[in-house]
Amino acid sequence: MDTFLLIIIAATAIISFVAFSNREMFEKYKFNIGAILQRKEYVRLISAGFLHGDMMHLLFNMMTLYFFAPIVIQAFTPIGFLVVYFGSILLGNLFSLYLYKNQSWYSAIGASGGVSGILFASIAMIPDLGIYFFFIPIAIPGYIFGLAYFAYSVYMMLNPRENDNIGHAAHLGGAFFGLVFAVALQPERAIENALYLAIMALPLIYMSYMVFVKKKIG
Repeated sequence: MDTFLLIIIAATAIISFVAFSNREMFEKYKFNIGAILQRKEYVRLISAGFLHGDMMHLLFNMMTLYFFAPIVIQAFTPIGFLVVYFGSILLGNLFSLYLYKNQSWYSAIGASGGVSGILFASIAMIPDLGIYFFFIPIAIPGYIFGLAYFAYSVYMMLNPRENDNIGHAAHLGGAFFGLVFAVALQPERAIENALYLAIMALPLIYMSYMVFVKKKIG
């Protein structure tokens, strides 16, 4: 297991755990539109990735990272893994910043953007990668999971619900970064998997139309 991966998991777990009981720290480093745009607290674009809402949120993200990061490390080296992880957190939060720039109250936390980037870089390399869930005894092909994930995230982002604190835009931005990074660095593999990647990207095309053409959000 790569040292960088273990350091990130340990640091995220420790910081998240401390912030569970330290509200001042939690509020200071979470992603918040007003704090970033008005007070120029840009550190929040990355620091929010080290905070989580509760233990289940933390465990789910770190377990997913633990199982899928080795694929990215093997394909792109440890440095590539760091680029995907932190680049996905950053792009996910920048996408959220763009979408919700007029909503100064908007806040979000979690490493989900980075984890999504790692997951989708893995799927780009191995589209039929088997993904298991605790309650489903058979593996779901990665590209099918990607299609469902993107579709759900796009739907929830375009149709927000009250008290839904999940940063769906950050998930999408992170997943997009991981996917594009993998395709850019492994174009031969991308060509081989073009059909799978096209299927998985369908919700992103719809989202781009709704956000940038129809101006559904913003």
